[in-house]
Amino acid sequence: MTSADNINQWAPSHYGQRFTKSKNWILRLADGALVLFVEGKQQVTLTLDGKNRPNIKQGLFWTDITFGAGKQDSVRIDGLPNKLAHGLEDAISTCERLSLFNHAYGEILAWLKSAGAHVAKCEKERRWIPESWQAGFEARRPRLKISDEELWNLFKDPAVRANLCDAADRIETALKSWRGDWPAYWARRNEAHAQRELAACKDLFDRVESKPLSEEQARAVVCFEDRLLVVAAAGSGKTSTMVAKAAYAIHLGIIRPDQVLLLAFNKKAADELQTRAVQSFSRLGMNDVAVEARTFHALGLSIIGKATGEKPDVPDWAIDASSGQRKLMEIVDALKDSSPIFRTNWDLFRIVFGQDLPKPGEQGDADFIDRDGNAKIRTNDGKFVRSQEERIIANWLFYQGVEYDYERPYEHNTRTAEYRQYKPDFYYPDIGLYHEHFALDANGDAPAHFENYLSGVVWKREEHERRGTALVETTSHQVRTGKFASILERALTERGVVLDPNPDRPVPKYGQRPMDSATLVKLIRSFIVHTKSNSLSMDDLRKRLGDSSKDTFVHRHRMFLDLVEPILDAWNAALVVEGCIDFEDMLNQAAEHVESGRYLSPYGLVMADEFQDASRARARLCRALANARLGPARMTFGTITEQTNFHVPKTPARVSHRYFFAVGDDWQSINRFAGADVSVMTSFAEWFGKSQVLRLEQTFRCPQALCDISSRFVTKNPQQIKKNVRSSTPTIGAVLEAFQVKTRFDVQRAIDDYLANLHRGLLDGSVPRAHDRKVTVFILGRYNADKSALPAGWQRRYGQEIALSFVTMHSSKGAEADYVILPGMLSRGFPNTREDDPVLALAMPGTDPYPFAEERRLFYVALTRARRSVAMFTVAGQRSSFLTELLSEGAVNVTSAREDEHAENTCPACGTGQLIIREGRYGPFLACSNFPACRYKPPAKN
Repeated sequence: MTSADNINQWAPSHYGQRFTKSKNWILRLADGALVLFVEGKQQVTLTLDGKNRPNIKQGLFWTDITFGAGKQDSVRIDGLPNKLAHGLEDAISTCERLSLFNHAYGEILAWLKSAGAHVAKCEKERRWIPESWQAGFEARRPRLKISDEELWNLFKDPAVRANLCDAADRIETALKSWRGDWPAYWARRNEAHAQRELAACKDLFDRVESKPLSEEQARAVVCFEDRLLVVAAAGSGKTSTMVAKAAYAIHLGIIRPDQVLLLAFNKKAADELQTRAVQSFSRLGMNDVAVEARTFHALGLSIIGKATGEKPDVPDWAIDASSGQRKLMEIVDALKDSSPIFRTNWDLFRIVFGQDLPKPGEQGDADFIDRDGNAKIRTNDGKFVRSQEERIIANWLFYQGVEYDYERPYEHNTRTAEYRQYKPDFYYPDIGLYHEHFALDANGDAPAHFENYLSGVVWKREEHERRGTALVETTSHQVRTGKFASILERALTERGVVLDPNPDRPVPKYGQRPMDSATLVKLIRSFIVHTKSNSLSMDDLRKRLGDSSKDTFVHRHRMFLDLVEPILDAWNAALVVEGCIDFEDMLNQAAEHVESGRYLSPYGLVMADEFQDASRARARLCRALANARLGPARMTFGTITEQTNFHVPKTPARVSHRYFFAVGDDWQSINRFAGADVSVMTSFAEWFGKSQVLRLEQTFRCPQALCDISSRFVTKNPQQIKKNVRSSTPTIGAVLEAFQVKTRFDVQRAIDDYLANLHRGLLDGSVPRAHDRKVTVFILGRYNADKSALPAGWQRRYGQEIALSFVTMHSSKGAEADYVILPGMLSRGFPNTREDDPVLALAMPGTDPYPFAEERRLFYVALTRARRSVAMFTVAGQRSSFLTELLSEGAVNVTSAREDEHAENTCPACGTGQLIIREGRYGPFLACSNFPACRYKPPAKN
C-alpha cells in the first residue's frame, strides 16, 4: 500500500519494483471490486463475489499477484511487500463476505417486500390471505447459497457489519422475519382481518337472516380460503351461513352475483336455498341481486349441453333409487329368462352365499344360544349349526334337495371316561356317508387359538378308516374359495344322489329366510352407483378383488361380480336405447368437460350444501369447478359504501379467482346406499389440496344434555371428525326417556299414553307451550312400517295443542320438532345388522370398519331432531343394542310403560335377551326372552 491512511489502495514498494522488475501498478478496492492500473492504464476489473479471486503468492520478501491465472490474457504484477499482502488478502476476504451477505440480504428483502405489498393490498381491499397464496409465497422463497447460521455469522462479523448496505436494526428485523414462523404470521394477519370485518360488517351479519349470525357463523362468512370446509353441528345454521357468505362476498366485491353458485342435493333443498337467499338479500336492500341455486343434476346437464351443444337426458329410473331398483329387477328378470346360467348363479348367490363370512377363526353373529351358552347359527331348513361356514354348506344342501342329519351320533360307540360320543358334522342317511368340515386353511393349519384341533382332525380320520365308514372332508379354505361345492357334488353323485336344485323350495317356519331378490337388487344398485361414481371398470373391480386381503370371502365376491357384469351391461344398453345417460356418468362427464377446458366455468364462488352426502362423482365435479381455468381478465372491485343498502359492483368482470366452500356434518352421513361416501368429507384436504376447516359447534336446536349424549354416542367411531357441540337452548323436562312394553302390539298404546300425558301438561301449564304455535312431535321410524305406531284418532284428541307427524329417520334430516318419538328401538330392527355388505368395499376406496357405523350416525340424526326431548319405545326381551348402550352408560333409564310390568335382567348367555317369567308344566320359571334361539334358564335354587 502507498500509505497507512489509504487502506483501499496497494502498489509495489520502491525496492520491490526494482528487484522484481515489475511495472508501475496500482491496485484499488472500490465498491466490491478490485481495479488494477498498470502504467496508469486500467488493465483489470475483478468483482469480488467469491467466484473470482486473484492468485496471491508470497515470495521471500515480496508478493506477486496474478489475475486470470492459467488464461492467455492473464496479468501478473509483483513487488508488493509480504507484510502488506496480508492486508490485501483480509480486504479481499472481507469484501467477498460482504458481497455474499448483501446478495443474500437483497434476495430476502425482495421476498419480504412482496409479502408486504400483498398484505397492504389485502388490507386496502379488505381481503383474506388464502393458504394458496401463502403456499405460493413460500414456494418463491429464495434458495440462498448459505445457511441461516452462516448468514447470521456474517451479520455479526465486525468487518462485514462495518460496511452494511442498510441500517443494522432494519437488517436484523428482516433476518428475524426470514427465520420467522410464517404460518403463524399469516394466521395473525387473517385473524386481524376477521376482527376488522366482524366489526365493519356487523350490520350485515345482524340483518342478513331473521336472527343475527353467531360469531362462528360470521367467521365462516369472512374466511375466504380458496378451499374451505365447515363442519357444522346439527341445528347450527349452515344454510344461514351459506346465504350470508353470498351476500358478504357480493357486498365486498369479492365476487359478482352471477358468479355465485349454491349447490344442493335435491330440488327441494335447492329451492329452499334460492328462497332463503332472496329473503336475505331483501333484508339487506339488495333487491336487484340474485344468485343461482341448482342441483348437481341440473348443473351437470347444463355443463354437458354447453360443452357439446347437445344436452342429454337422464331417465327417472337412473336418478330415483326406487325407480332404479325396479328397472334393475326388470333387467334381472330378462337375464334369468334368457340365460339358465345366470338364473342358477342368481339363485345360488341369494340362497347360499347371501351372507358374508367372518374372518377365519371368528364365530360371527349367532342366532341361537344353547343351555351351555354355545352359539348356534340357523340354516334355511331350520337347523342350527356351529359356524357360518357350516351354514353355507347346509344351505347348499337344502338348495340341492339333499337330505342330511346334523351332528347325528356316530354309528359306533366312541364314549370313554374323558370323551362323549363322537358326532360328525353331517351325515347323509340315504348313502351312509359322513361329512366333516374342518377349520383348516390352504396349508392345512387351524386357527392359532384352536387348541389341540389338529389332533382331533387326525383322530376323526383314523376312526373312520379303522371302522370302515365313508368320510368326505371339506375345509374353511374350500368354502371361502367355493371348491367345497364341487367336492360335495362329486362325493354325493358318485354314490347315487340326484341333485335337485330348487330356489323355490319352501322354507320351514323356523328356517332362516334366504336373501330375497329385492334385497339383492338393492345391493347391486348401490354397488353400481359407487362403481360409476369411482369410474371403475369391471377389470378394475376384478383387480381389486385379486388384491384384497386373505380374510375376504373371495368366492362370494367373485360370484357377485359375475352377476353385476351382465346386469351393468344391460343397464348401459338400456340407456343407449333411450338415448340417455345415468346420473353418475353425467356427473363424471360434466367434470371431464370442466377439467379439459371444454367448459369454462362462470362461477367464482361455489358453495356445496350437505357435503357429508357427496359421492365421489359429485366431489370430482366440485373439485373440477374449484380448479377450473380462469378467464384472462382481472376482477374489478367495486367501492364499498357504508349505507343501509349494501353495495353491488356494476362493472362486468370475468372470474379471476375461484373459491370452493363446502358445509356439512359427517356425523349425519346416512346415504351410503345412494352413493354417498363420507370419506370425501373426512379426507377433504386429500381431495381439494390446501384448505382450511372451520366448525359451527353452537346448535340452536337441542338442549345441552341431549347434545352431550348424542355426541358421545356418535364419536365412539374414531373416524368421525371431532367437534364440541354447545347449546344455550333451555332444558324442558327430561331430554331422553325410554319406555318398555310387553309386546310389539303394545307400542301404539304406550305412545298414545305418552301423547296424552304431554297433552295434559300443555293444558295445565306444567309443559310450556311453543310460543305462538302448536307443540310439534315427530314419530321417527327406522322403516315405513313403523308408521303403525301412530295412534288412531290422535288429531281429534290432541290436535288442538299438538302437531304430530310420522317421518322416517332418513327423510327427517334437516327437519326438527319439539318432541321426537322413536317407536322401533328393537333388536334386529335398529340397528339394522345387515347394513353394510362387505362386497361394497370393491367399489369404494375404503369402508368404515366401526360396527354399524352408518346406523350409529342414523341414530344420531334421530336424536338431534328434537328441540326438547326424545322418547324411545322398546319391547321386553327385544331391546335395541343402541338403547342397551345408552342404558349401560347411565344416559337413560328404561321404565315400564305400565306399572304392572316387571323389571328385567339381561340374559348372561346371549347378552341380548332378557330373563322373563314364563309359565311351564310345573309353574312359573325364569327363561330368556330369545327362546327358542336362546334356551338359557337360571339354575334352580336349592
